Order: sequence, then structure tokens, then C-alpha cells
Amino acid sequence: MARRKISSNLAPPVQLDSNGKMVKHKQVFEYLHNSIQSGALKPGDRLPSEAELGEMFKASRITVAKAVLELQRLGLVTRRPGAGTHVLAQKQTSGHTFGLLIPELGLTEIFEPICHGMMRTPFVRPDALLWGSASGSVRESAKEAEQMAQSYISQSVSGVFFAPLELASEKDMANQRIVRMLERARIPVILLDRCYLPYPERSQHDLVGIDNCRAGYIATRHLLKLKKQRVVFLGEANVAPTVDARISGFYEALRYAGIFAERDLAWRGSPVDESFVRKMMSEAKPEGIVCANDLTAARLMQTLQGMSLSIPEDVSIVGIDDVKYASLLSVPLTTVHQDCAGIGALAMATMLERIEHPELPVRDVNAPIWLVERRSCGAS
Repeated sequence: MARRKISSNLAPPVQLDSNGKMVKHKQVFEYLHNSIQSGALKPGDRLPSEAELGEMFKASRITVAKAVLELQRLGLVTRRPGAGTHVLAQKQTSGHTFGLLIPELGLTEIFEPICHGMMRTPFVRPDALLWGSASGSVRESAKEAEQMAQSYISQSVSGVFFAPLELASEKDMANQRIVRMLERARIPVILLDRCYLPYPERSQHDLVGIDNCRAGYIATRHLLKLKKQRVVFLGEANVAPTVDARISGFYEALRYAGIFAERDLAWRGSPVDESFVRKMMSEAKPEGIVCANDLTAARLMQTLQGMSLSIPEDVSIVGIDDVKYASLLSVPLTTVHQDCAGIGALAMATMLERIEHPELPVRDVNAPIWLVERRSCGAS
């Protein structure tokens, strides 16, 4: 089929990182994604070649290929050897209704944009997603999550997107009860962000999120490149398996740099506990701290500043997630960005594929991540 010319009113959106540089592969992705959603590119149309896109965005073919691969993973395009990349007819959620089981939706920053990403996908009906109500109380979250799961079962939903409990004290048993309930009802489950089993164990359900081990590696490697020799990891106790994976990446970066610590460099405790933070700073004397997430980093900054320590002059800090307030902190936070909207879109595509092909092996589907450099690391 002949290539359809993309309308000129769909100008490439300009996305900038903290240094004012364009995030190239996201720029290419958004341009093509918007063209497909708007109908400028229709099913069967051929995308511009990688060479043409590279010229359009002044980007390398590797960068363009990365953007096209994201579209392919979302089920929006297909590559045909010798024929280029073409837009696929989009699968629809017609006849399907899905339950969103995210009991800590209002307590964790990443889940709201993940849900928006689901709604943005071109193959979802506005009424295809059911939202359960929750009080927002950590104490009640486990009980409410089980009630929501039972409600979805009684409504015979086609599948459930489940973000396992992280903050509730009885989270492990509650998560396993919820999954067993859905399994007995033969309802497909797509896990969001994390598994409910401790790392590195793995459940028998598709998981859509990021490569958390690699996120920890990227954050740590960045500090090591800045000549920070004494680096520690900080995470709160009794949190999700994603933190254990990030710690694994932290140690992998140290090994890659030839650093073999004689003591445990992963500290577990509250970043708002000044006595704990003082102990960490006194015993480890860190030049750089990799935080389990941006919330931990933000709280640690406040504690350190209360101790009259300056960031990054006295210690450099890197977070993980790039939540919306990361750039608005008193010292803008260097962090590893995860594409939450992309996770939502990938989750919907994974669910539809699981329903259509239930025999597929269990998969980890990872959205892309990249470092966003700001002042807290002291690079500039």
C-alpha cells in the first residue's frame, strides 16, 4: 500500500530534558503515536523510513529504531522485511470490561499516570475500565482490595490489572489471597509495576513495569562516573520487591566498577528519622546516595538540610521514578525516569494479547527508562 503523507499540522512535539536537550526517541515516538491516534496514519499505511525519520529529527537510526520498537511493543505497527513498517489495525476492547485493582492509587505517585496511559491507548473504550473506590487508608487498604477483587469477580470482568499492596502490614498474605481469588474465577491478571512475591521469585502472571535492576544500575553508575567512590543505597524497610531489584542493580554497578564492599552498603530505614540518617552519614560517610525512589530522596533531602548539610556539595543524591515533583524540590532531583503512561499502554496491549492467546508464556514487559540529570547529583 502506498505511504500516506502525514499532515503538516502534526508538528513534532518538543520534549526537553533538564539541560534543555531534546529527548530524541520520545520525540519520534510521540510524533508517530499521535499520527496513528489522529488518523493521519491509518491501518496499512507505511511509516516513514528510519533514514527519513532520522533526517526529520536529526537523530541516529538507533534512536529512531528505539521509538519504532516501542510502537511495535504496543501492537500499533508491524515490521515487514523488505517492505518497511506498517500501521496495524488496532485491536479493540469491544465486549470486554476490565477491573483496575490499585488499592494504593492515591498513596503512590506512579499509578495515576499509569491509569491515564491505559485510557490513552487507541484500542480502549471509555467504559471498558472499572475503578474501585478506596478510602486511601493504609490500614484499610488490604481489606478494601479484597472486597474490590470480589466485586470484579461478581461482575465477571474479562481481566484485572492488579498493583500489589506495598504499604499495608499484612500485604503479603492479602496479595496472595487476592490473586488466588482471581485465579479460581479464571480471570486473567496483569500485574502492574511489581510482583507480589519477594524478589527474585516470580509469579505466574504477566508483569508490566520497568527493569528495576537496571534502574538501580543506571542510578549508581551515574554517581560512579562522577568519581563518587563511597556510594550507598537507601530504602525504607518492608517495601515492594522492586526495591530489592534496585539494590541488586546497585551492587551490579559497584562490581562493574571494581568496587567490592566489605560491609553492606544498602541501608534500610526511614529518611525522616534523623538519628538513623546521622548514623548512616557517620558510619558510611557517603559521597553519593542512591535512593529507592523519589519520595525517599525528597524526604532524605529535607532531613539532610535540617542537619545543615548541602546537596550536592556535601553529598550527591539520585532517585528513581521521576515523579512530577522531582524537578520542583529545593534541589532539583537527578533521577531515573520511568514512562508511566507507556506502562499503562503496554499493560492494556498485554491484557488483550493474553486474552487472545492464553497459551503464551508468562512475560515481563518493560517500558523504557533513562537518566534525567538535575542539580542534586552535582554533575554540572
